[in-house]
Amino acid sequence: MPSLNKVTLIGNVGNEPEMRFTPNGKPVTSFSVATNWVYTSPEGERHQETEWFNIVAWNRLAEQCNQFLAKGKLVYAEGRIHTRNWEGQDGQPHSRMEVVANRVIFLDKKASSTMTDEKAEDSMTDEKTEDPAATEMEPEDLPF
Repeated sequence: MPSLNKVTLIGNVGNEPEMRFTPNGKPVTSFSVATNWVYTSPEGERHQETEWFNIVAWNRLAEQCNQFLAKGKLVYAEGRIHTRNWEGQDGQPHSRMEVVANRVIFLDKKASSTMTDEKAEDSMTDEKTEDPAATEMEPEDLPF
């Protein structure tokens, strides 16, 4: 049976990207993205909820995210949800849900471009494509 694991986020980068390398030398960059949901309660009060997402980018996409992203920048991130499990030094099990990015678009007008990484964990050759529409696109213009 077919299945789909795809996440699309637009939000602000919550921390400075952190790049590190695997023992095999593959670059990996982690950063958080905050999304906001604004709604009005039945009593007429306006509320805002913020959700935080941990984003992980690999290879060339990791290098580009580390170079061009900064705390507070508006970003579009697309990828898949992955749950990472490990055992801590204290022997306790831990888990963390992450979005493994395969596409990142910098939505700030200053440094707007599209970064893609089709095979984030398996490929050492990643594509960078310029998206001329991204420089003029506002989050309100997105069709979803």
